[in-house]
Amino acid sequence: MAKITTIIDIGSNSMRMVVFEKSSRYAFNLINETKARVKISEGCYENDGNLQEPAMQRAFSSLESFLNISKALKSRKIMCVATSALRDAPNAKEFLTLVKNKLGLNIKVIDGPKEAYYGGVAALNLIFGSNFVTVDIGGGSTEFAFIKDGRIEKCLSLNIGTVRLNELFFSKGNIQGAKDYILQRLNEVKECGHEIPPTVVGIGGSIRALSKVIINQNNYPLDILHGFTYEYNANKYIFKAIIEAQDEKALKDIGIKKDRFDTIKEGTFIFNTILEELNIQKVITSGAGVREGVYLADLLRTCNNKFPVNFNISIRSMLDRFQIDAKQSAYLGKNAADIFDALKPLHNLDEKYKKKLIDASKLHSIGKTLNFYKSNDNTFDFILNGLNYDIKHTTRVVVAHIIKFSKKSLPQNKDLEQYAKLLPELEVMQWLSFMISINLTINQDYSMPKVEYKLKNKKLKICLEKPNYLISSDIEKVETPKGVKVKVIC
Repeated sequence: MAKITTIIDIGSNSMRMVVFEKSSRYAFNLINETKARVKISEGCYENDGNLQEPAMQRAFSSLESFLNISKALKSRKIMCVATSALRDAPNAKEFLTLVKNKLGLNIKVIDGPKEAYYGGVAALNLIFGSNFVTVDIGGGSTEFAFIKDGRIEKCLSLNIGTVRLNELFFSKGNIQGAKDYILQRLNEVKECGHEIPPTVVGIGGSIRALSKVIINQNNYPLDILHGFTYEYNANKYIFKAIIEAQDEKALKDIGIKKDRFDTIKEGTFIFNTILEELNIQKVITSGAGVREGVYLADLLRTCNNKFPVNFNISIRSMLDRFQIDAKQSAYLGKNAADIFDALKPLHNLDEKYKKKLIDASKLHSIGKTLNFYKSNDNTFDFILNGLNYDIKHTTRVVVAHIIKFSKKSLPQNKDLEQYAKLLPELEVMQWLSFMISINLTINQDYSMPKVEYKLKNKKLKICLEKPNYLISSDIEKVETPKGVKVKVIC
């Protein structure tokens, strides 16, 4: 696969481009994202589905700019897909031919189930969890992919979209007609033969805009959309406020941005109806969708479109980009696990914290690349915003705090206040801070010493193969949880 790849997704409402740079066999990172609200389907649903000339011109001009960006970034592979508007339009061939002849770009028009499948591939690989249904609300259609036990079981596409429903119902004030239309088509989902899970992974601009409002209304401590999770019933009042907003000022007061004024009410109405009718309890917001799915289907084509077991794209990508020494990283990871296991009778922490400690130990040094001084603080900030995929918000916050308080005094309640909603209790964070501090102190001269840990009567004996004054003296400075003692033995 090309090192730099461009993916373009022509939707009914927006056209988006992403450019990814591959850093190792399965790892990659985003180097550009560009969006244009071309509304290529504008006016088509009132004109027998035919694309209108002004909309086609907007799309053509935007594609020209997209290709300029792709060329400047030295992209060697371009994949362009089109969804509902072009697959429904009787005159789509006219636009496809124009783009091919003038721009040299081949557009692949994908059917509804394939669009749903790409959304499912993105969610399966880039969102945590193994049992959920994706809901991707676009301008012309809404796609569903059922994921069970980490596999895509069923893909559906319904002609429910923000632009389509606006032209057919909302612009005419026929709200009840819109609801009846949605409910009638949802019967296909309810009768598809698959159990509907209580969790939805929401994809698409309307769902992301809605999540942004919920984040702000709830004073959520992390300003990250991808992976943001909320309970539907607890936030139903926000859905209601958006749907019932009388004008743009009301939408602005709620927190909706100007570029969403034209579709947010329809998108929220569609999503609210789906969640109610399917009895959904939890929503996970996805910043990834069809574009990422197209890329991953190409990247992972030899392994069933799924990352290998225990592979985390965010961790691997960050280690690649900061060129962290693989041997040092592996040593710190193993040492973290050994320390955690040795101290288990004292800390009694859930095994999930061992993985967080391992990840923090591997990533702790990236801050030195940004600035050697205050490297822990630099790493903290980067981790909060840089672990983009397949990471729970709680995980990224915990990992960032473990690193921030490595080789420091143990954190206190005041240190955790800002992100308290996403952090475990103080005692847990103190144990994790203590364990990473021990880990980093032991390998501070990068010699990767052989070490054995023995716990007896609340005393951790660190048995080194040969004496090391730097380690012995600095271990004494590490603040320990209450009642714990540490001693170096050579």
